[in-house]
Amino acid sequence: MTADQRLLLIHAHPDDESIGQGATMAKYVKEGRGVTLVTCTAGEMGEILVPELEHLAADRDDELGTHRRGELADAMAALGVIDHRFLGGFGTYRDSGMQWHPDGHAIAADDIHDNAFWRADLTEAANHLVAVIREVRPQVMVTYDEFGGYGHPDHIQAHRVATYAAALAAVPSYRTDLGEAWDIAKIYWGAMSESRMREGLRLLRDSGDSATFEGLDPDGPLPHFVSSDEALAAAVDGTDFIDAKMAALAAHKTQITTDGPFFALSNNVGAEAMGVEFYRLAKGVQGPVGPDGFETDLFAGL
Repeated sequence: MTADQRLLLIHAHPDDESIGQGATMAKYVKEGRGVTLVTCTAGEMGEILVPELEHLAADRDDELGTHRRGELADAMAALGVIDHRFLGGFGTYRDSGMQWHPDGHAIAADDIHDNAFWRADLTEAANHLVAVIREVRPQVMVTYDEFGGYGHPDHIQAHRVATYAAALAAVPSYRTDLGEAWDIAKIYWGAMSESRMREGLRLLRDSGDSATFEGLDPDGPLPHFVSSDEALAAAVDGTDFIDAKMAALAAHKTQITTDGPFFALSNNVGAEAMGVEFYRLAKGVQGPVGPDGFETDLFAGL
């Protein structure tokens, strides 16, 4: 990694990266910045939206992870990202699966695989990431908040592993065999703007669309993954790269359908809704901000 500015993203499953930060990734690649993605599992327990591929499911051929590995490669090609790794190597950790709590958020499934990421030893998993951090030496890292956005156990575990690994990687005397110590200057949690979410919902409902984000009221309670604008630190405008983001989403064919909520939101509300990606600052000092009070660049101030 020879770029002067380097971004590291930690995600739980293939497709999470394209949904949350696809535009940012494409923008930074185009600008010559280094972008490294670490995916913690292959998403073996995901639901399959393509009928002819249902045989790949965990309770049948159990080959979805290998298929999604290919989808992820296609998505990264669409975004221009050439540095992608699976945590510990492909197949080290398996998708833990999930179930829905009556309150509307995800929780761990009743039965999970022996090597499910949710069961991973925290230090062991963190050490895999310490080696990557010390190799890539990123100034900025992006992952989830402590709830994993919506409660998925793998998202929560990714947050824990990323947070612990960042701390361990900065200790000069810790595991010198994993490389020279490196302190990540800024850490962000991916987020969704409350004002943008309400505006988008309102436009969708006014257009007669009641199916997209079904059950959400523009003036009512919003899911946990939506953050108040006061909690946000950065808004990266990647609207010039919306085509790349949408192509990356389309590459995840088993998980995202072209008439699903992400594509429908773009078609009905406009590229800005999908192209501007928001972040909460978890470590570091907020740099110079734009007129709306947000950083426009995750490297601001560095």
